[in-house]
Amino acid sequence: MSVVVFPGPAGLLNNKLNAEPGPCLVPPQKKSVLGVGVSPVDYKAAVDFVMTAARRGCGVSVAAIAVHGVTTAVFDPVHRFRMNSFDLAVPDGQPIRWALNLLHRTSLQSRVYGPQLTVEICRAAEREDTPVYFYGSDQPVLADLERNLRARFPRLPIAGMEPGQYRRIAPHEKRELIARVRNSGARILFVGLGCPRQEVFAYEYRDDLSMPVLAVGAAFPFLAGRLRQAPRWMQNAGLEWLFRLGCEPRRLWRRYLLFNPAYVFFLTMQALKLFTPESPGTPPEKPMLFG
Repeated sequence: MSVVVFPGPAGLLNNKLNAEPGPCLVPPQKKSVLGVGVSPVDYKAAVDFVMTAARRGCGVSVAAIAVHGVTTAVFDPVHRFRMNSFDLAVPDGQPIRWALNLLHRTSLQSRVYGPQLTVEICRAAEREDTPVYFYGSDQPVLADLERNLRARFPRLPIAGMEPGQYRRIAPHEKRELIARVRNSGARILFVGLGCPRQEVFAYEYRDDLSMPVLAVGAAFPFLAGRLRQAPRWMQNAGLEWLFRLGCEPRRLWRRYLLFNPAYVFFLTMQALKLFTPESPGTPPEKPMLFG
């Protein structure tokens, strides 16, 4: 494993500066999509929430919610509990935005796409000199991600980058990881471990890190230029899944060919008021310790 912690203005001293005193944030109200609370927010509201939490040193968890995560939560009450514990759950997929508008008349004009949210937060972090940390993916992806981010945001303080281990780690390894992130001076942590690992990670690490922890899906390889993004028209039409299935059929066929029809079925049932999970889920008996 290679850990890169960058010295300089993003160091520990900077972690103690510019903090706003006072209570932490009240999250936006959520709306149920198949029993999972989703925050009906736009990019500006999401960025404002994250940056305010970073300034105040609030431990908050943020997830970019797509069809796969919501449908998984229908069948897995423990995962549903974790998803419902997020402080901010943005509508990453167009079908999630459509569901919010259909079921709750939220009138959202656009989704809050994980990779674009990452870009917008990095833009705000550069403007406010807020150090960020990236955890997940592998070293080659992180190297390309760093290069592209520094080209786009030359004054962005990147406190550190660390590849994921993609296994369950020991409790002492979790403590060491927490110490590395905190001691780097980071005030925002982006996590890219794939679904559902990254959501489990954000749920389990939020309270220990005292900073926003963002599960941002495939943002790392997308922004690193390692994965092609769907054309804009396919994204707008809710067909990004079809593009990604064509790019990675062996890895993604179960996700899209099984979960997408299930999502449509359960969403129809909820719209007809024939299905709404009343339980927020079941708390996990012990931590998963994904790393």
